[in-house]
Amino acid sequence: MSKYKQQPIDFAGLKTISVFSRGGKVRVEDFARTYEKGGGLKSLVDSMPAILAGDSFRAVVDRILEAKAKGKPVLWGYGGHVIKCGMAPILLDLARRGLGHGFSTNGSGSIHDFEIGIAGWTSEDVEAVLPDGTFGSAEETGRWMNEAISEGSAGGLGMGEALGHKLESCGKPEFASKCILLSAYRSSIPVTVHVAVGTDTPHTHPAAVGAAIGASTYQDFRLFCSMVKELNGGGAYINLGSAVVMPEVFLKAVSSVRNLGHELKNFTTVNLDFIQHYRPKVNVVDRPHAGSGGKGYSLTGHHEIMIPLLAAALIEQCD
Repeated sequence: MSKYKQQPIDFAGLKTISVFSRGGKVRVEDFARTYEKGGGLKSLVDSMPAILAGDSFRAVVDRILEAKAKGKPVLWGYGGHVIKCGMAPILLDLARRGLGHGFSTNGSGSIHDFEIGIAGWTSEDVEAVLPDGTFGSAEETGRWMNEAISEGSAGGLGMGEALGHKLESCGKPEFASKCILLSAYRSSIPVTVHVAVGTDTPHTHPAAVGAAIGASTYQDFRLFCSMVKELNGGGAYINLGSAVVMPEVFLKAVSSVRNLGHELKNFTTVNLDFIQHYRPKVNVVDRPHAGSGGKGYSLTGHHEIMIPLLAAALIEQCD
């Protein structure tokens, strides 16, 4: 017999309802369908359950394709890991198909992409070189990027365009198709680079000029605002793997565009990352649509799986 004075509550008088009248949010008609051998990619996507991310994935595909059909821009923002996972050819191919009208990245994304363009490799072993202070000290990366930024800033170019222009002379032709900065520059597709001073290894190079870095990335922010302005009425912005810088830049661009009197509503936003963070959830998925229509979506998974899958689904249904 229990020694406690407090006794368990008596459930004898608890009221019940019928499961048949109650219903449920999950129904068998929404379940996944088994995949048939040889069905193809569209069959795979169609077989996903009409529940949570399965529904969201199909909706993202539909909204991006609708943006293209309406002649509205599809903009891709990304962080450094997207480049390090080898996704540049996928994004460039989407642009060639009319599914990428502009790219935006943080400093990390530009560094890794620039190194791919000049050397065909990137991403040093930080733990191995940090103890002796040689982390981030690559001469060519630091000097050529800073030269590009200083020269471009003097000519009124934003950072992304300046880096693309520089790669025309210092990049290797065999890597051009794997480098967003260079390939997009050649196709006149805007690339904007948004840096926080001190976060990127070229900032520690002797050739770094703070005024040029600030002026060129500010020019790119203004250009990005012009790109975001065109999302009104059906465009799509997809944030890939940037958990801090690009979500902050995107929200400030949304606010600036509206502050200037431009209508910006009824567009689509997506955050795709291998972990869902607070900042992209509120700044990309939720806040931009408050009181303005449109919708944001969250998709979770590894870049090296989810981005090719999304691209393939788009290509399968693209006119």
